[in-house]
Amino acid sequence: SLKMVVNKKIHFEISERKILLRIFDVVLVLMALYLVGIIFKFNYFNISASNYYWTIVLGFYIIMFGTVFEMYNLQVASNQFQIIKSIVLTSSTTVLIYLLTPVYTPVLPSNRLQIVFFYIAIFLALFFWRMFYVRFLASNRFSKKVILICDKDQLEELVLGLESVDPHYKVMGYINSDSINDTIEKSKNHFVENIDINQLEDFVTKNSVSEVVIASQKTDGITVNLYNQLIHLLESGFVIREYTQVYENITQRIPVQYVARDFYRYFPFSRSNQNQLYLLVVRIVEVIISLLGVSLGVLLSPFILIGNLIGNKGKLFYTQERVGKNGKIFKILKFRTMKTNAETNGAVFAAINDSRVTAFGKFLRKTRIDEFPQFINILKGDMGVIGPRPERPVFVKEIAEVMPFYETRHVIKPGLTGWAQVNYSYGETINDSLIKLQYDLYYIKHRSIFLDINIIFKTISTVLFYRGQ
Repeated sequence: SLKMVVNKKIHFEISERKILLRIFDVVLVLMALYLVGIIFKFNYFNISASNYYWTIVLGFYIIMFGTVFEMYNLQVASNQFQIIKSIVLTSSTTVLIYLLTPVYTPVLPSNRLQIVFFYIAIFLALFFWRMFYVRFLASNRFSKKVILICDKDQLEELVLGLESVDPHYKVMGYINSDSINDTIEKSKNHFVENIDINQLEDFVTKNSVSEVVIASQKTDGITVNLYNQLIHLLESGFVIREYTQVYENITQRIPVQYVARDFYRYFPFSRSNQNQLYLLVVRIVEVIISLLGVSLGVLLSPFILIGNLIGNKGKLFYTQERVGKNGKIFKILKFRTMKTNAETNGAVFAAINDSRVTAFGKFLRKTRIDEFPQFINILKGDMGVIGPRPERPVFVKEIAEVMPFYETRHVIKPGLTGWAQVNYSYGETINDSLIKLQYDLYYIKHRSIFLDINIIFKTISTVLFYRGQ
């Protein structure tokens, strides 16, 4: 019988890792401030029952600014140099805003050295904890070993789809469901080891495997022998999951390439799409944000006019047809960033280093200022603040022929920013459009206030880090 693997490595899912990082960030900062208070007669920040809200506000600021400055992006958190930059920005912004917040934070100390103690305590607590995370946790403790049950010709694509997003997710071997009774080939060309069905339990025990992922579309691939072994693994405490569920959890995208004909099974629309209260709150917030955006655009207009005269030489605005909700065509308004007559040879995808973009246009794109006139589209109701980016009719027609589900994006209003925008760069090819579609469909499926807030924070960090395109 299968012996339970006692030495299996602890593995936290991506969402659990982010929660752990947030908890430890706040707890260790508060512990550091408490110790500094005892050692240095530090009186600015005393933790007691009467001023408990000081700690709540500080914890909230650390998590909020940490999110903006990518402290909880796992790729950043695992990279020593990137995380140091994030810690400096988060510590500095947290301390500055905390000092400037009245009522809910302590009165400014007369001795300015107290502020230095406050900053150093927060910075060092985050620094030493995150260096410990990079050195001992990120690389080792979070690795998860799995085996795949799939067709051999799908193997490389399936493995890369998971491991490229989460490097701690290790596919140790696979069972070929396409030829389950065939002899096992021991070829060097195999991407991962091909497991003999009769050696499955031994392989699982020997390699500390914790999860079996079934990616086979063919039910006849799961033979009685394999089925019985899977049930035995399940009873022994091993997790068995379906590939599309794993892919969605890890990548936060919908794997439309694997769910083609059974799409309706994997894609229940978010209740928020029909929730009238949610939609009303979203609309009120959109109007407020749009009015602020238009006001800011008016304030910046003298500088934009001068920049346009010098660097763009031509019209300030341009309009373009885009596809909106339910496939309705509307005209989007933008500041012009390309040379005049940029598309004399027909419509082409915008590229990362597009030669048609002017020098001033590049600045407008990087800072996202070129999007400001779209606040007028939002006020008119053509667009929302958050949603899939509206695409041009010519591209929608072209992409929809290749991807049957592409027009599913149009069940909600397009947005100024969205889940695809904050997770993926400009789409230069049809393949890029597929990845962006996966993110858009994930947003439509999981649409909620919390996901909207997450997108807004990620958009702020995109603008702050000058990553617009």
